[in-house]
Amino acid sequence: MYFNKAIVIGNLTRDPELKSLPSGIQVCSMSLATNRVWKDKNGVKQESVDYHNVVVFGRQAETANQFLRKGASVMVEGRMQTRSWDAADGSKRYRTEIVADRVQFGPRKESGSYDAGAKSAPAPKAGNDAPPIDTIEYPEEDINPDDIPF
Repeated sequence: MYFNKAIVIGNLTRDPELKSLPSGIQVCSMSLATNRVWKDKNGVKQESVDYHNVVVFGRQAETANQFLRKGASVMVEGRMQTRSWDAADGSKRYRTEIVADRVQFGPRKESGSYDAGAKSAPAPKAGNDAPPIDTIEYPEEDINPDDIPF
């Protein structure tokens, strides 16, 4: 059995580009940056960035093009695929990309695009007459495992 699955979470490096195939199917291409942070042998913080080419088809392509912008946080789930073609100069070119099955937008900024650092809802202002948010009241006493009926 073989398995080809890619899941990446990162930020867009450029605005998505929407095109149409001759059959009328919409295709959206975008580039996603992911980073990795670690400490080396000397305890010095190191960081590396990887860039991923992503292709989305159909209705998801239209939605991604409509709502996503450069810098937006996004999770892409799909499969890895390498394409090849002959360039104008006669050389063979290759491109490895993620063909997305699912695109999940990150938290939304107030400006209308999605961003990793933004909160999903604005914080309530002091003196605001908004209704209180329901919270869970946890018991303060310890729970005895012998009291659980199963």
